[in-house]
Amino acid sequence: MNNALVLIVEDESEIAEIVNAYLSRDGFRTTIAADGESALSQYRHLKPDLVILDIGLPKRDGFDLLTEFRRHGATPVIMATARAEDVDKLLALRIGADDYVVKPFNPQEIVERVKAVLRRTQGQAASASLLRCRGLELDRNAHTVCTTDKEGRPRISTTLSEYRLLEHMIRAPQRVFSRAELLDACLPESDALDRTVDSHISHLRRKLQRAGLEGYLEAVRGVGYRLEPTT
Repeated sequence: MNNALVLIVEDESEIAEIVNAYLSRDGFRTTIAADGESALSQYRHLKPDLVILDIGLPKRDGFDLLTEFRRHGATPVIMATARAEDVDKLLALRIGADDYVVKPFNPQEIVERVKAVLRRTQGQAASASLLRCRGLELDRNAHTVCTTDKEGRPRISTTLSEYRLLEHMIRAPQRVFSRAELLDACLPESDALDRTVDSHISHLRRKLQRAGLEGYLEAVRGVGYRLEPTT
């Protein structure tokens, strides 16, 4: 938790600076974004450990940002907003917020909530470092892929793009992912076309087959791909 990077997304500069000062005093690294587009850019490039997110923001609102964050990962998000209505709280929690604080708030409370959320989510992350699917195992900490069906658990060599595709799909192995969704989730900074996904999937399928893992990465005509076939 020490030295964790917190992205503060707040368009009221006075509030942002106060929260920044309190978090910095407790040893956190911080960065501030005053609008939705800047927040999304910093999120993608800096990969913060936690986001404190307002709802009423210029350019892109907090709900839109939270939805975007959840499409790309599980970074903890604390909503800090003047909106106290239950409908807003419920919507934020349904989209995937980890906590919800209503303004005006005590800045020290925000610090304690940040610590509590990081303690909880970092513990969950540690227990979820291994992702498995029928003979296939992905270690998110070691960034490795191996088969559990053979003695010695031999590794399967993957490129970064192939690893990202596999990591994204193994979380919901029987779900069908569209090409556009896979491209956006696994190659977000690329100008590649949808057919690039086909190429990566084809190479990855052959590598799994060589490791003795047949039947993975099933093409669903007109839709996309699923990792584990239903038959």
